[in-house]
Amino acid sequence: MFAFWLSLALGPVSLPLGETLRAFLRLFGLPLDGEGLQQAELIVGQIRLPRSLLGVAVGAVLALSGVAMQGLFRNPLADPGLVGVSAGAALGAAVAIVGGSYLGGLSPQFAPYLLSACAFLGGLTVTAVVYRFGRSDGQTNVATMLLAGVAMTAMAGAGVGLFTYLADDATLRSLTFWNLGSLNGASYQRLWPLLLVALGVALWLPRRAAALNALLLGESEARHLGFDVERVKLELVLCTALGVGAAVAAAGLIGFVGLVVPHLMRLLVGPDHRVLLPASLLAGASLLLLADLIARLLLAPAELPIGIVTALIGAPFFLYLLVRGRT
Repeated sequence: MFAFWLSLALGPVSLPLGETLRAFLRLFGLPLDGEGLQQAELIVGQIRLPRSLLGVAVGAVLALSGVAMQGLFRNPLADPGLVGVSAGAALGAAVAIVGGSYLGGLSPQFAPYLLSACAFLGGLTVTAVVYRFGRSDGQTNVATMLLAGVAMTAMAGAGVGLFTYLADDATLRSLTFWNLGSLNGASYQRLWPLLLVALGVALWLPRRAAALNALLLGESEARHLGFDVERVKLELVLCTALGVGAAVAAAGLIGFVGLVVPHLMRLLVGPDHRVLLPASLLAGASLLLLADLIARLLLAPAELPIGIVTALIGAPFFLYLLVRGRT
């Protein structure tokens, strides 16, 4: 991985990827030549690297979105799914998967892109509806938006259930595996849109760290401190919708990252969002890489859906945090 990025960073003056990778492997006593080097290039450059980058981007975006939602709702138990983006993305994916099967099947060349686009648009649409319900007289009522998110999540879940009922066996299997989340099949074509969105979220949210700190005191106090609270709310919802929508579109539904990681980082580094946001970014990326490693090794050569692994890691750990907080 290091050799691949080194060859990209140095540009045309660098050694070819094969020579750079060979030199790097020799440092570890692994001299590869010929067919072995070609296999190493394929595994590192076309399989492992895009999968690892996808896991880093998804974990970082989900963790940052969790921090944003917990700051917006002023509740450490808040989750990015509260605004309906995950459920909307799942509904969009169900429409693409089941609808495509009723149309005779989609071309394998375009099916992944259509699935990602439908999931992304579904998440944005549901979030827009939730935000619209929360708006009244030029103000955004967080409690109303929360209730609207719960209602829209239930409606989207009913839609997914309906499409699950209408699906045939093969389509049902595809829909089930997508809903469980996976980094399998990662490619640079699927990766670049998510990386752009993740970069935008990672650069924008830290600019609102001071506003998130002010919101911890309450909306009226934040206004007295000079922050445009309504604009901050809109930006937080928009960043969450874009980030989670892109992450779900690329890797399916992956739970507990946006809930557990910010909560844990808040216990470790404190509530200051200037520190909490970058700490959550790194922790979320690390958690997804760890979960992907466990998913690939636990039942090798089979592969567990990564959503199952994050739930198995996150749920007991979150229960531990709750019990520890009571003692």
